[in-house]
Amino acid sequence: MARAFAHVAQRRRRYSPRAWGSAPGSGNRKAKALKARFTPAPVQYIIDAVPQSLSKVIFHIIFTTKNREPWLDSNVRPRMHAYLATVCRDLGAELVRVGGVADHVHIVTTLPRTVSQAQFIEQIKKASSKWIKDLDARYRGFFWQRGYGAFSVSPNQLDAVLQYVDVQQEHHRTRTFQEEYRELLRRHGIDFDERYVWD
Repeated sequence: MARAFAHVAQRRRRYSPRAWGSAPGSGNRKAKALKARFTPAPVQYIIDAVPQSLSKVIFHIIFTTKNREPWLDSNVRPRMHAYLATVCRDLGAELVRVGGVADHVHIVTTLPRTVSQAQFIEQIKKASSKWIKDLDARYRGFFWQRGYGAFSVSPNQLDAVLQYVDVQQEHHRTRTFQEEYRELLRRHGIDFDERYVWD
């Protein structure tokens, strides 16, 4: 009889939760596995692996004075071009080349990663218009046109476009702005309505 009770007690100890302790398959191992699943290490690894956002979009911007009035004479034109370049750089552009004649400007630049094309051009116009009006009382009636043209430039065509901007004065000795602009629009496959282009 004593041997029978001893055998039952031994079996109870063998299958009790305390006896399992750290044995394989025990409840403690399951708890440790759940805890390991929620460690922050994988999340930290994913965050560290996010790549930097990089961009280089080159484009050629053209806009005129309001009604193409010849506000930008030879005295103020170099200063306006320099100021436009400064505004572009202040907005984060890397490459800037500015040219043009009395009634319009050409800007070849890169689009900053943090602003849209429309925002970028709006800020250029706004800042430069305010600057020239503050420059002298005779420029208080100065305005840029409301619209603009913007054309993408591939890297292998960049040198040709920069040269085109540099020789604007020679170019416009034989061609009007309207002729130049129509050709650029057609070359880039842009549909346009003459009633709304010349504001």
